[in-house]
Amino acid sequence: MSYTVAIVGRPNVGKSTFFNRLLEKRKAIVDDISGVTRDRQYGVTDWNGKTFNVIDTGGFVPDSEDIFEKEIRKQVKIAIDEANALIFMVDVVTGITDLDESMSDLLRRSSKPVYLVVNKVDNPERQLDATEFYSLGFETIYPVSSISGSGTGELLDAVASAITEEDAAFTIEENQLPKFAIIGQPNVGKSSLLNALIGKERTIVSDIAGTTRDTIHTHYNLFQKEFILIDTAGLRKKTKEKDDLEFYSVIRAIKAMDEADVCLLVIDAEKGITAQDVNIFSLAARKGKGIAVFVNKWDLVLNKQTNTAKEYEQQLKQKLAPFTDVPVIFISAKEKTRIFKVVETALEVYDNKQRKVSTSKLNEVMLKAVESYHAPVVRGHTVKIKYVTQLPTPVPSFAFFTNFPDDIKQPYKNYLENQLRTEFNFKGVPLRIFFRKK
Repeated sequence: MSYTVAIVGRPNVGKSTFFNRLLEKRKAIVDDISGVTRDRQYGVTDWNGKTFNVIDTGGFVPDSEDIFEKEIRKQVKIAIDEANALIFMVDVVTGITDLDESMSDLLRRSSKPVYLVVNKVDNPERQLDATEFYSLGFETIYPVSSISGSGTGELLDAVASAITEEDAAFTIEENQLPKFAIIGQPNVGKSSLLNALIGKERTIVSDIAGTTRDTIHTHYNLFQKEFILIDTAGLRKKTKEKDDLEFYSVIRAIKAMDEADVCLLVIDAEKGITAQDVNIFSLAARKGKGIAVFVNKWDLVLNKQTNTAKEYEQQLKQKLAPFTDVPVIFISAKEKTRIFKVVETALEVYDNKQRKVSTSKLNEVMLKAVESYHAPVVRGHTVKIKYVTQLPTPVPSFAFFTNFPDDIKQPYKNYLENQLRTEFNFKGVPLRIFFRKK
């Protein structure tokens, strides 16, 4: 299993500063995924050769006192469930508060290792003040200063010594596997799709507890294909109101999206693509995720309607415009129709997202495209594009060097994007295009 450490504590004790310091230690292997709901952030770091996940549960400031208590308790409970170890952070300047007391009660009951970290200890006087925290009932205290970093070494030595080589290796491996999120509205068949994919081969599939508790991670390793499936489906639905249900399904999709490389958007063939689906799709595109669309329950529609898959796909893409270069696959999770195609498509989009085009090839192809259709003249000046290169970013991004970068309008940008898509396969992947001064 991958090893996860959660940082807990009341607001303003310096959790986020500490979290950022941990991640800056090894910027090269750090992947900092920001939780959209602002309640938890995830990152990967290493210390003494041991790699582990870090969760920051910070920054939640609700409106009133009672909600405050309740929300914080909820955060800590989730963190206790999710993590292998906990860093409990307190503030030497404020001293022990009631909130610290009630949180330490919760943490002492946990069977997981807890490291009590006293923050803002940046002079000998505060070093002395820090000893007051022994009264919270933990064996060791770690006085640190998140801002300067003093004292963090001893703490991380203690954390790293508890991590086995296997856990650390698994964390690295898991963070390198492609991650696919099954997203979409309630009742479109996300769970059925997951079950159809995993089938009866449950024995060679390990369940990884979802980092956000709202998502379930499944390690898929079948037919020489291996990846992590993030499922947002197996969740208790809020019964209050329909709006609530919609709201929670979107929040979950957003969380899963943040972790994923490719989003598998499942829609209901009978209902067609709704405004909510289009919102989820646009959000994934804005976040630079690979996307494939799966029209589920296609078997039910086939019997009832005259329009073909081709017509259906055209109508669907009209609603997804302008980003229409995405695979659309018609499936039935229940009947297991074209299920393997789901895996193939997801992996194909993942490969497209990793695609790097050499600068020489790019210039050879794209400068020809520029020659055959020039950018419109600006204030009597000819716009010249001299050079193009792919930028080293997670989302395929291209910089075009030109004499008038600010004067190139959207239609010409669209033309260049279409040329890139025609010449190099970026199906399912949003592209970013920048114009720079040459």
